[in-house]
Amino acid sequence: MGIPAFYRFLAEKYPRVVVDAVEEEPVVIDGIQIPVNTSMKNPNNNEYDNLYLDMNGVIHPCFHPENRPSPTSFDQVFESIFAYIDRLFVIVRPRKLLFMAIDGVAPRAKMNQQRSRRFRAAKDGSDAAAEESRLRDEFEREGRKLPPKQESQIFDSNVITPGTEFMAVLSVALQYYIHLRLNNDPGWKNIKVILSDANVPGEGEHKIMSYVRLQRNLEGYDPNTRHCMYGLDADLIMLGLATHEIHFSILREVVFTPGQQDKCFLCGQMGHMAAECEGKAKRKMGKFDEKGDAIVAKLPFQFLNIWTLREYLEYEMRIPNSPFEIDFECILDDFIFICFFVGNDFLPHMPTLEIREGAINSLMTIYKNEFTKLGGYLTNGSKPNLSRVEHFIQAVGSHEDEIFQKRARLHQRQVETIKRRKRQARGDDVGPQVQPKSLAAISQFHGSRLASAPMPSPFQQSGHNKEVLEKPSKVSRLSSGAAVSVAIVEAENSLEIDVQDNEDELKAKLKKILLEKSDVFNSKGGNEDKIKLGEPGWKERYYEEKFSAKTPEELDAIRKDVVLRYVEGLCWVMHYYYEGVCSWQWFYPYHYAPFASDLKGLSELNINFELGAPFKPFDQLIGVFPAASSHALPEPYRKLMTDPSSPIIDFYPTDFEVDMNGKRFAWQGIAKLPFIDETRLLEAVQKIENFLTPEEKRRNAIMFDMLFVNSCHPLSACISTLDNKCRNTSNCERANVKEKINPIESGGMNGYISFCDGEPCRPFFRSPVAGMEDIIDNHVICAIYRLPDAHEHINRPLHGVKFPKKTVAIEDLKPEPVLWHEDSGRRYVESQRKNHSGTYSCRQLKEAAHRLVVNSLHVKMDANIYHHPMNGSRIYSD
Repeated sequence: MGIPAFYRFLAEKYPRVVVDAVEEEPVVIDGIQIPVNTSMKNPNNNEYDNLYLDMNGVIHPCFHPENRPSPTSFDQVFESIFAYIDRLFVIVRPRKLLFMAIDGVAPRAKMNQQRSRRFRAAKDGSDAAAEESRLRDEFEREGRKLPPKQESQIFDSNVITPGTEFMAVLSVALQYYIHLRLNNDPGWKNIKVILSDANVPGEGEHKIMSYVRLQRNLEGYDPNTRHCMYGLDADLIMLGLATHEIHFSILREVVFTPGQQDKCFLCGQMGHMAAECEGKAKRKMGKFDEKGDAIVAKLPFQFLNIWTLREYLEYEMRIPNSPFEIDFECILDDFIFICFFVGNDFLPHMPTLEIREGAINSLMTIYKNEFTKLGGYLTNGSKPNLSRVEHFIQAVGSHEDEIFQKRARLHQRQVETIKRRKRQARGDDVGPQVQPKSLAAISQFHGSRLASAPMPSPFQQSGHNKEVLEKPSKVSRLSSGAAVSVAIVEAENSLEIDVQDNEDELKAKLKKILLEKSDVFNSKGGNEDKIKLGEPGWKERYYEEKFSAKTPEELDAIRKDVVLRYVEGLCWVMHYYYEGVCSWQWFYPYHYAPFASDLKGLSELNINFELGAPFKPFDQLIGVFPAASSHALPEPYRKLMTDPSSPIIDFYPTDFEVDMNGKRFAWQGIAKLPFIDETRLLEAVQKIENFLTPEEKRRNAIMFDMLFVNSCHPLSACISTLDNKCRNTSNCERANVKEKINPIESGGMNGYISFCDGEPCRPFFRSPVAGMEDIIDNHVICAIYRLPDAHEHINRPLHGVKFPKKTVAIEDLKPEPVLWHEDSGRRYVESQRKNHSGTYSCRQLKEAAHRLVVNSLHVKMDANIYHHPMNGSRIYSD
């Protein structure tokens, strides 16, 4: 996940870094869809060499999509994943390499966050299921039909974790997909494909970064290699910067558009803004608007170009009156480091800094102001200089009182505003009185946010009377046997529509109820603030409440250990970003972070790490899964999670405290789960590993990346030679054989290939996905791929790199922001404030709102519909 809201922050602060992706669509000729020829020139005017896919950013949207019905089988998920990858490939069109990386076993530092997320997901899922069951019963009592709940393989998203059956089948499905495309798609013929599945340890994006780092500065590597990485995590931007590769882009779906320029927030329709809204009903696309839904589900993509971000930062991070010549590459490393204080996946959030309070702006400003006093850079490659870090973070901490005091004022104002709105909604507050008779009767129109769809007449009765009055108009049409048949069909169609409307309403109600329940302001007790940050004694209260410190001596001892572990974490994360894992076992052993002002005496700390080894997949599963997801583990493991006599049953609480920690919504709270005792867990697991089946042992194994090429690729001869060399050797001997890759044959890629189990080029590949074709004439060859030997990562652009023409000028930078805690509020009168591009004034919106209401209440006469002047019933003409 990385830094929350970081992508939005960059896109708004540095708008030129984001470029909309041009996406060529397949054409349909005589009802046959002709796929895009990806061997042709890229319409985005960038010819990328390598495309890297952080596959969890593909898997999750396909497993539980937001804007279309959820799949009910693994096969449907796989087909959706294939289509998604196809779409990414069409946009980027890599010419040398496609690297698909699925999350494998993560370092222990990440497992705490994974455990929290999965326990929360199980709890939220249970709450949602119970609420849905209650609503279904309510609808049934009211006589409102609902479609039956579908049986589904897709009921627990926690199975998207290494070691599960789903991930094992997914690996086979992706191998099939790779063979299918390399055999048949002209755009794939000349590329290499690396698949790093869930049995290869490491997070997907970091497996990719290890590949990029270890290719650099080796024989045959092109310093002008053009990289594109797809993923949803904001930390991909930091990882891209940390490579010091110039030609690097991040591709992702458009999750927000500043100002939502192409969408009206009044009616929710695309193509016009709110000030231009006419309040007209949405035009259906398809009989039931099913095509319209499909369009909504297909979000556009954007490139975030790292070279443009570097241009902005080079201006933004200029150091006035520097005592020595500034090295921008070192400044860049420092920028990445200071952003860790705002948030990362391995340390809890520091209470001093919030990105939505301008924390990154504050850190950048303080860094520039303090730089001449630091004596040098905060970091040297992957190693922080702790004495300089202490000076910097103490400067940040000097603002804590003002930050907390302003935050408290704004929070209190927010609480009062929300309470006032709730009182108004209940009618407790006295407002303008409107006589009910003066209002036209308006009924809800299912599937629309507005009353702008076809509305009843102002004279029309509601509820049961409406149905009675409409019956004569329907009966009057039934004058023949044919008409009766038509009426039966129409009635059946009407019933289907009613059932669908009921289901839509149930989903909307469920979503609203769950959101309301997650809102602290809706709870009776509210969210009592016991710490009162900003008031005298806040630091002592924090350690008493969050760390259970009882005495001043205990508080000081706890604070020192918290600081030590937190600084260890900063060093661990920096190493992880620049050189990879320095310890598989290290983790931060607290739920809360220290304050910035607590980070003192850092140069005296002794920071050391032992590399260790990653967990096996089942060990991670049993470490991060709640008991509710035990179905995804082999039977012997399930008992450890559910049997009351299990030696580790305390790792799986059925309920747990969620500390809201000053936040509003439940999902923002901190799940106070017990930390896993690694020794106890591994002792319990070792006793049952011998009971695993061969298939389960394979799922629990540590494996290597797989390399695939078409037989026409120069590397295929190398793989075939290796196959012949290993043909008469034992399995043990084969495992140790590896052949160095010739970068001339591989298109600049270094590393090693090894023999893989089975045939490297089997002639027939049966489809593992129902309904998809078998591959009967295979020309794809496979081998194991191993990274180059470890060598020093050079934290600067390589010799020979060609920098793109600069597109950012100093005039493109926004004015230096006022520090959030020093900003007293509005500095411009409303009448003096200019509208930003794509936005509208209150007057314009007022006019649009007037048009909206008029169109919503006005009943237009349809050409074939006549309204009776007395009762509003409809008589359909033939």
